[in-house]
Amino acid sequence: QGLKTAAGAHSSVDASSHAAMATVFPADQAIVLGGGLAGMSAANTILENGGKVVLLDKSSFCGGNSTKATSGINGAATKTQKDKGIEDSIDLFTSDTLKGGAKNPEVVKVLCGNSGVDVDWLVEKFNLDLSLVARLGGHSAPRTHRGKERFPGMTITYALIQMVEKIAERTDKARIITKARAHKLLTNSAGACVGVVYEKGGLDFQEHGPV
Repeated sequence: QGLKTAAGAHSSVDASSHAAMATVFPADQAIVLGGGLAGMSAANTILENGGKVVLLDKSSFCGGNSTKATSGINGAATKTQKDKGIEDSIDLFTSDTLKGGAKNPEVVKVLCGNSGVDVDWLVEKFNLDLSLVARLGGHSAPRTHRGKERFPGMTITYALIQMVEKIAERTDKARIITKARAHKLLTNSAGACVGVVYEKGGLDFQEHGPV
């Protein structure tokens, strides 16, 4: 099983969009639901752009299904591909994904369009070894990146978890709350989502901010 480019949560949120999101209503923090690769990518990106984040996960520990991926993470037009002389493109990756049965072209556009810079981000920001590139079924070029570890999904996801945990230990910029089951979104009079209600230990709690 390969990782979807869940790290698309990274490049789809840049400093300008974070600022625009925060101006919808006064917000001291952003809320991320789920501590898998997508959630941890989003949390790290918020922190990179100077925001505060609280991450909720219903399990007793973070990681999710991302840690079970054994093949690697797909990315098109990555620096690693270029270094190895592998010809690939976002358009080719998009075409392969649609041929594979993807039903939502807009999601595919984001997934494939961000994939290369996301893989580069993982390598550069978290010092991950993703130097092995393989061509798996359904792909027209080698684009599945991994290192020498047996379980690349676990290696990638834990690197992102550790970064957020480190910041949470040293500053008030990040919080991780486990065994927290989000069950209701809070909205304001304009219908904008302004927070979440979660259950932990039989009690309900609220966090306020963009979700």
